[in-house]
Amino acid sequence: MKRVDLNSDIGEGFGCYRMGDDEAIMAQVSSVNCACGWHAGDPLIMQKIAKQAKVLGVGLGAHPSFPDLLGFGRRKMEISPKEARAYVLYQVGALGAFAKACGYSLQHVKLHGSLYNQAAHDISLATAILEAIEDYDPNLVILCLSGSVMANQAQKRGLRVAQEVFADRRYYPNARLVERAHPKALVSDPKEAVEQVLGMVVDRRVKTIDGTNIEIQADSICIHGDHKEALELARQIRQALESQHISIKSFNEL
Repeated sequence: MKRVDLNSDIGEGFGCYRMGDDEAIMAQVSSVNCACGWHAGDPLIMQKIAKQAKVLGVGLGAHPSFPDLLGFGRRKMEISPKEARAYVLYQVGALGAFAKACGYSLQHVKLHGSLYNQAAHDISLATAILEAIEDYDPNLVILCLSGSVMANQAQKRGLRVAQEVFADRRYYPNARLVERAHPKALVSDPKEAVEQVLGMVVDRRVKTIDGTNIEIQADSICIHGDHKEALELARQIRQALESQHISIKSFNEL
């Protein structure tokens, strides 16, 4: 039976503010990426997510970002490799502490927002981030954009890599994600999103924004937890995959 990971970015509230139905989404996916306080999230949210991940047996990943709480980590920033290495280590270590405190451990690291997109094609930034992850735990899975510089660099370093595709985002012909500012960046129709996922997982191809088809490797499928249809999308994607005899498993089970 073919297996694939289904992940979601969660824990993206802050203080009394909540973003998405984290608990319900966690019941539908195999891995979660928890905000570490720099674009969203706070200590109490991180602690709760770590405990719930353990209860459900869901793979727990750190979701580090640029220091951009006001912009939700989606604004481009210029930082040095030294800063990038320290920023990522700081955030991964924070979530790792909460996981350890409840008798659990981190499974992976997935960057958030602009940091994710910049590291996908910037070798010096990607290298600094990978060094930070190696410093913390070289056995962690690196969850990164399929076909990206980040994925290639991680593989060259002998790290565990999972290549990620997106259910709710559109692609350029070079396999990069269409910028969120573009009017056609998001896939809002659940039916279209399910069709895109099946194409990527079963046929290993995705239709780009200009109508062409490109090859893509799908080790993990992302559903953004802040998407207004996130929960329903997760349910439909899971059902569609299982109807094709594709098992949903976390990285540590693959």
